[in-house]
Amino acid sequence: MSRPSRPDDAAPERGADPDAVASPDAGAGPDAGAPTDSPAASDLGAIHLSGAAAAPVLQALAAAALDADGVPPFSDQSLVEARAGDAQVLGDADAAAILRPGEAELVVHPSLRRAGLGTVLLRAVVDQTEGDLAVWAHGDLPGAKRLAARFGFEATRRLLQQRAPVAQEPRAPRLAPGTTVAPFRPGTDDAAWLDLNARAFASHPEQGSLTQDDLDARIREPWFDAADLLLLRQGDDLVAFCWLKVDRAQPGEFYAVGVAPEHQGEHLGGAAVDAGLVRLRERGVDEASLYVEGDNEAALRLYRARGFTDFAVDVQYTLSR
Repeated sequence: MSRPSRPDDAAPERGADPDAVASPDAGAGPDAGAPTDSPAASDLGAIHLSGAAAAPVLQALAAAALDADGVPPFSDQSLVEARAGDAQVLGDADAAAILRPGEAELVVHPSLRRAGLGTVLLRAVVDQTEGDLAVWAHGDLPGAKRLAARFGFEATRRLLQQRAPVAQEPRAPRLAPGTTVAPFRPGTDDAAWLDLNARAFASHPEQGSLTQDDLDARIREPWFDAADLLLLRQGDDLVAFCWLKVDRAQPGEFYAVGVAPEHQGEHLGGAAVDAGLVRLRERGVDEASLYVEGDNEAALRLYRARGFTDFAVDVQYTLSR
């Protein structure tokens, strides 16, 4: 989810978010969007879940969709906000949507697709929001494409997921004299990291707008390990970082990589990625993944030089109104 601003020092990009992905009727079959008169289906848009009630429902739906589709239906930021009660949640255990300002993510349980639940849920989302609406389709699966077209959404952004094997002996990062790599220290490095993250991702509000509360929420996640958030310093100045997300059920993810704008062009993005690959090997991880904007040619060159190849694509569909 990282988004450095200069192409000659590019680094991974995460849906942002680590951050932004959704699926109108992910993986649904040919009649995924067919309307249904089922009372249960028609009530979907009227069911509003609170943070406490939403968490287990979203977790179960996300796990089922990931198992069926190979891609997660919700971004980390959406799940964090839903659990905290800062995002609106519509639906139930059959299908649910997370609504944030200007965007939504939604998914239908794999066992209940091709029954029109996606159509009912997306109609409720459209009706209950105002202005332009962006929805992410993880994997850009056929059912999601058809549903987006039915409602007049247009593809506006492509986010590639790339993967690469982690070498048994990854190359060490090439660091300029005086540049060091050390793990994040919770409670000590928070302010400096938040400042760097905001500046590195100034043009990417999904990632650049992270607050102390957002960081605290990530630290509480079961996958978080401070040793997987690598900080690059020149003297006392924090100049770059590489944040890894290691979940044994998935490839090791480059969750975010950022470089201070004033240090762009110093190859710190590449050094941060190399440091991350070394750390993944230390963790015993055999495969790495990352997200990158489909039109970021410089970043794509950087990753392909390190063995990354395209694995999946997420597409953002936008309804202009």
